[in-house]
Amino acid sequence: MQAASGSGHRLPVWWRGLALRLGYALACLLAAIALTGCATNGKEPDHTIGWSAERLYKEAKEEMDTGNWTQAAKLLEKLEARYPFGVYAQQAQIDIAYVYWKDGSNAQALAAIDRFERLHPNHPNLDYMLYLKGLINFYQESALLASLTKQDPSERDPKGARESFDAFKALVTRFPNSKYAPDARLRLNYLVNSIAMNEVHVARMYLERGAYVAAVNRAQTAVRDFQGTPAVEEALYIMVLAYDKMGMTDLRDDAARVLNLNFPNSKFVAQGFTQEKGPWWKIW
Repeated sequence: MQAASGSGHRLPVWWRGLALRLGYALACLLAAIALTGCATNGKEPDHTIGWSAERLYKEAKEEMDTGNWTQAAKLLEKLEARYPFGVYAQQAQIDIAYVYWKDGSNAQALAAIDRFERLHPNHPNLDYMLYLKGLINFYQESALLASLTKQDPSERDPKGARESFDAFKALVTRFPNSKYAPDARLRLNYLVNSIAMNEVHVARMYLERGAYVAAVNRAQTAVRDFQGTPAVEEALYIMVLAYDKMGMTDLRDDAARVLNLNFPNSKFVAQGFTQEKGPWWKIW
């Protein structure tokens, strides 16, 4: 009787199978809903899907015009990824370098310019890209920062100055009639002075530390490679002092004669390094 009573409460086999299938289906549905919710919360839908290259560029240009550089960069990246060929893609490659720079991403901007140069070595807008490359490196060590910090630009790492110089030099050499060439030439004058003064700054540091041979070598570089710049006067004076410290009187006297010949009223000779000098880098 007990066995019969127990068997009377057992569910039929077909019902148990149906319940298992329904439970599995419900679990799958709940998992799908959970995953959909996570995807929706983690990433917004891309409303630009299906946009043409023209529309993407138009929207990016509007963002640029309002100074929304981050959004402009995203649109230009999408344009180039979806439509890698054609005039809009090339224009996007040009604009995105400027947008990255304005958005504070100098390394990305320079990488974009280098990539453009490799892809389009004869592009009619290459002069602009060289000018932009020069500007980005220029403002990394520019006089604008020096005016705030009161630091001589030549005292900073000259890497940016040299890379800026190379870009502007390539611009004025390859595109002498470019509308960007006149400003590039002005900046080249500044950069020559900056690089020359960096050599002098290092030479003076060596002199103060008693490394006289190194001081002479750096001063000679300034005299040899940057004739006509304000750095030459101080470089010659450093050579005089360094040779004197080493007891090389003949070389000292030769350097002194060159200094007196080219700078007969040199304040270095009269006052040494204590003279007050105006900032040489303010050329604009």
